[in-house]
Amino acid sequence: MGGREVAGPAPCFSMRCDVPESIPPSERTRAVREAHRGVYDRESIYKILDEGYVCHAGFAVDGQPYVIPTLFARIGDAIYFHGSAASRMLRNVSDGIPVCVTVTLTDGFVLARSVFNHSMNYRSVVALGRADLVDAPEEKLEALHAFTEKILPGRWNDARQPNEKELKATSVLRLPLTEVSAKIRVGPPEDDAPDYALPVWAGVIPLSLTPGAPIRDEKCDPSIPTPGYAAQYKR
Repeated sequence: MGGREVAGPAPCFSMRCDVPESIPPSERTRAVREAHRGVYDRESIYKILDEGYVCHAGFAVDGQPYVIPTLFARIGDAIYFHGSAASRMLRNVSDGIPVCVTVTLTDGFVLARSVFNHSMNYRSVVALGRADLVDAPEEKLEALHAFTEKILPGRWNDARQPNEKELKATSVLRLPLTEVSAKIRVGPPEDDAPDYALPVWAGVIPLSLTPGAPIRDEKCDPSIPTPGYAAQYKR
């Protein structure tokens, strides 16, 4: 990523770390309800994380729970999330408060013959642990690079990169993916046997995130062409 070397005890950015292919579930991450939907292999978990844009970081301060949505990116075997250095979440999480980070992708509405058996096809990840504040400037830049390139590959080199003031105003936290699991629901409705005879339409309405055509900023020089990564953006 940009050819920069990461100083200090940084995580493995090369994605070739020697780690187990599966993550043994803990008592906190093992799927209990609909246990057959629990998924614990890194490939499936990482694929969900790499497709998602927004995570929800849950933490508690003085007994009050908070759940904050924020952008995130996975680098190797950790996820990074960020925000203002003055935010409640980052002030407290950086002090070592345990966090729960979740990512959910909605793939379809599942319409059964009975309202009770309606469902949703989804893929979700839950990660637990303590988030560490990233202090090394090189690692912080790597995380910001990952945030940008995850959204639009090629944008990092096109736009102005963060200056020292902006880096100081931004906190980045790292959560190692050591206690994490996924849960996935796919397929058609599952009705009670007598309901299959009901004259009610049943099936799945697929859902997907579809980008629209780029809208030029009114203050953008009209002579600047729309970059290919924006004009031809695909999910």
